[in-house]
Amino acid sequence: MRVLGIDPGLRNLGWGVIDVLGSRITHVANGTCHSEGADLSVRLLSLFDQLSEVVAQFAPDTAAVEKTFVNKDGAGTLKLGQARGIAMLVPARAGLEIGEYAPNSVKKAVVGVGHADKKQVEHMVRLQLPGVKLDSADAADALAIAICHSFYCQTAGRLDAAIKKAGA
Repeated sequence: MRVLGIDPGLRNLGWGVIDVLGSRITHVANGTCHSEGADLSVRLLSLFDQLSEVVAQFAPDTAAVEKTFVNKDGAGTLKLGQARGIAMLVPARAGLEIGEYAPNSVKKAVVGVGHADKKQVEHMVRLQLPGVKLDSADAADALAIAICHSFYCQTAGRLDAAIKKAGA
């Protein structure tokens, strides 16, 4: 299974791709889409185009996006939500199922603690993907989202198999 993780952001949208075979996780690629232009619509279009290229190049089987947290700056939250819309639209347009995870869920899955800081998340991503060269902190977060999604997909697969076996 190939998993695309996306860390939405209006300036920098991180992405990471991993392959999962059983309990083995391997790094495929990671990067950052940088929005271009002054106008919001042009910036969103540039993110859409760049992320579409990532999906076309790496052909993931599934995708995962971090949920938006609401902060005190309502305008900033709204803009982040628009970037998150692009992060959801691109994989959906490619026919992918998309998992959504709260930041604390990602941290708990990857680090073991829901309130881990960015350095701890990056450290655990490096441990789980030996030799990875991270493009940015946003790309590290995106890989953490992909790892989190892979854990949830594996758990769901085992649960489905157990339910089928119990019904047989």
